[in-house]
Amino acid sequence: MNYLAHAYLSFDQPEILVGNMISDFVKGKTKFDYPAGIQTGITLHRLIDMFTDGHDATKEAKEVFRPAYRLYSGAFVDVVYDHFLATDENEFTESSLFHFTQSAYQVLEVYHHRLPERFGRMLPYMKEQNWLFHYRTRWGTEKSLGGVVRRAVYLTESDTAYQLFEHHYQLLQDCYRHFWAAVKPFAKQQFEVLSSLRNKDER
Repeated sequence: MNYLAHAYLSFDQPEILVGNMISDFVKGKTKFDYPAGIQTGITLHRLIDMFTDGHDATKEAKEVFRPAYRLYSGAFVDVVYDHFLATDENEFTESSLFHFTQSAYQVLEVYHHRLPERFGRMLPYMKEQNWLFHYRTRWGTEKSLGGVVRRAVYLTESDTAYQLFEHHYQLLQDCYRHFWAAVKPFAKQQFEVLSSLRNKDER
């Protein structure tokens, strides 16, 4: 999952951020165990994922990894997209990225009692190693590619993924740029629609 992108596409709303970050750890009807704002974040995450998977730029980026990793190619593209977002000068400076990541961790810690167990166990490592910030670096991206393998059942190595990332860097960056130009306004629109529906329900 592209953690940085989902955090950023939460539009500075704490409960949206929590839901957006934990969505992959929330299964089935357990979504309804959460407050309305977090439910909205979970739904937004899923809409973003559907948009991402269907976008032509993502399909092109997956082809870089597909021969070696088949069904896991999308997970590697998620990491790559976060690298390019972290280095996107139109979105972040090094300083603003650092402050954004610290703010995101603080929000997650405030809601620690709402986090799924698996995500809650992961959060201290995410914060201590500053995963969201270190997508900015090549070594941090390499480590995150390795994290895909550690969480996967059928993968044994990530060296090939990193080599493919390096070899196809410009192509992957172009894919990110085309994708990001589309997903950012899409996510904003969906956020506004979902927020409007929630406000109606709460009246």
